[in-house]
Amino acid sequence: MTRDISHFFRSTVLGLVLGLVGLSPWAFSQGVKLNLADGFDFPVGKPNADNYFKARGLRLHSPQHFGEDWNGRGGGDTDMGDPVYAVADGVVTFAHNVHVGWGNVILTRHAYRDPANGQVKFCDTLNGHLSEIMVKEGQLVKRGQQIGTIGNNFGMYPAHLHFEIRLNINIGMQRNSVPSDMVNWADPTQFINKYRKLNREWKAVIAPTGTYQEYEGFKGL
Repeated sequence: MTRDISHFFRSTVLGLVLGLVGLSPWAFSQGVKLNLADGFDFPVGKPNADNYFKARGLRLHSPQHFGEDWNGRGGGDTDMGDPVYAVADGVVTFAHNVHVGWGNVILTRHAYRDPANGQVKFCDTLNGHLSEIMVKEGQLVKRGQQIGTIGNNFGMYPAHLHFEIRLNINIGMQRNSVPSDMVNWADPTQFINKYRKLNREWKAVIAPTGTYQEYEGFKGL
């Protein structure tokens, strides 16, 4: 009985501590308890990408570009350090500087109910080339919360945000592990416009974790 009480006390304290720092108590198991998204916004110029333009869009055939590049209307590096926001409620599943052509990357997992068929679905959003990462793996984030700042991959590119939406939550940083098609990727602008407003639901769901392959020493949540 004493052992059971001690275990309960430690678990309760751990849950409270994790909650205070914005981490989910489920982050170290095989799932994370998430609220269903009540809609999706754009990752810059919240919520409507005000004062930004889409410099490049999704292209799944050569030359491939798996998401969208968002630039400030001033051009050049005028958007350097501008805020990058969570597009919907979710949990951070990856937050690292992976160098090469990526630089600082944040992946966030979201749960939402598709009004077309009533099914609960999951997707990942990727924000790349960031100047600053302001969240940690396992951290729960809210729609419109700042998670980072626009960067230029340490001088490799003009400042911009590379943004992707993945329908396949196994991709992680291994983009060549799945076919480049609309089964695995979504057109970000089309997806956001389609799911801009969703009904608020108060019953949480368990989002799967541990779905990424290791990438050059980085695993993710």
